[in-house]
Amino acid sequence: MSAFTENAFLGGQLILRQPAKGYRAGVDPVLLAASVPAKDGQSVLELGCGVGTALFCLARRVPDLTLSAIEVQQGYADLARQNAALNGIEADIVTGDLSDMPASLRDRQFDHVIANPPYFDRAASTRAQDSGREVAMGEDTPLDDWVDVAARRLKPKGFASFIHRAERLPGLLAAFSGRLGSVQVTPLQARVSRDAGLVLIRARKGGRSDFRLSAPVVMHEGTHHESDADSYTARIRAVLRNGAALEIT
Repeated sequence: MSAFTENAFLGGQLILRQPAKGYRAGVDPVLLAASVPAKDGQSVLELGCGVGTALFCLARRVPDLTLSAIEVQQGYADLARQNAALNGIEADIVTGDLSDMPASLRDRQFDHVIANPPYFDRAASTRAQDSGREVAMGEDTPLDDWVDVAARRLKPKGFASFIHRAERLPGLLAAFSGRLGSVQVTPLQARVSRDAGLVLIRARKGGRSDFRLSAPVVMHEGTHHESDADSYTARIRAVLRNGAALEIT
């Protein structure tokens, strides 16, 4: 992938190379990383890491982690490796398909598995013209497989953390059923007057707690968009600019 840009994340704490055209990371993987309850010394696997945005944002907040990822697109995996080196982060980035997990990852278990799966069911949406963006955004591997792989790669009591569109929540909950317990869903609202557009979903291998629907996290101040100025709430600004944790209780 020859044409790329370098973009600052977390207020400049992280510099990431991204393709000039194609899928480019927004705030979603940053929010996912901020929500992961990782602790020093633990291990993390990201399914479908792209250029490494979520994994490396998490590494900036919790520096003593063992990091691994799988990415099906060679060009994006190469950029993830470059980004690890660029930011002085040690990570094992494997090129491969999560539905046919390479042995180097299949033989291991992790404290955390994180994922930002493709959002759009192509049976009900239009394919992107750019092939890289299409693979990143258009669902090819079913959600059920993403959850199954996450559950298999987790250690007992390990956490799976996903971010996805709110309308895909029923399918995700069905996939979690019987595989992971202690499911907690946190809606993400653009504004107080809006329906939730995204959800954060956390579950635990062997968890037995009741299902929890957390209070929504509101992204922007005010009831509607008024200008192009930064309107993030203080809570979200701390995540995006300072790399703070997105505490979910």
